[in-house]
Amino acid sequence: MKLTIVFFLLSFGALAAPTKNALDEFFKDKTRIQNPLELRDPFKSPQPKGARMRQGGNKFSRGGGLYSNLEQQSMSDWNIYEIRVVGVMIGKERRAMVSRGDGKGAVIVIKEGARIGPDNAEVKAILPGGIILVEKIINVYGQEEYLETVVPISR
Repeated sequence: MKLTIVFFLLSFGALAAPTKNALDEFFKDKTRIQNPLELRDPFKSPQPKGARMRQGGNKFSRGGGLYSNLEQQSMSDWNIYEIRVVGVMIGKERRAMVSRGDGKGAVIVIKEGARIGPDNAEVKAILPGGIILVEKIINVYGQEEYLETVVPISR
């Protein structure tokens, strides 16, 4: 008996639940706003005109709370045999300025430990005469092998 009463109560409750069309009809004469979720927050100041145009993603993050308007180029598609070392900065933290050998693109500043190329060649050392790249490969015997490439400063 109790089970029958619970079943009838649940079925009447489900029938009495409003449908989406009923909600649309209820709010139809209450407001004239077509898409209320697309409105801006009234408690926030409006965006400047220039920011609306830049919403495509011209904000670049360098990590650690640093931001720049210059896009950091990915060096994962560079061929390590086409790299030209333009300059070297020696000091507490050594840096090297490299560019692509084909002449397109800007000069990029790299530091020791940076990864270059599809094989993730690592910049092991920056010397006054150039840079040393080390990449790990697997030889024909299935053993890991390290190749060192010296890239001298271009003239």
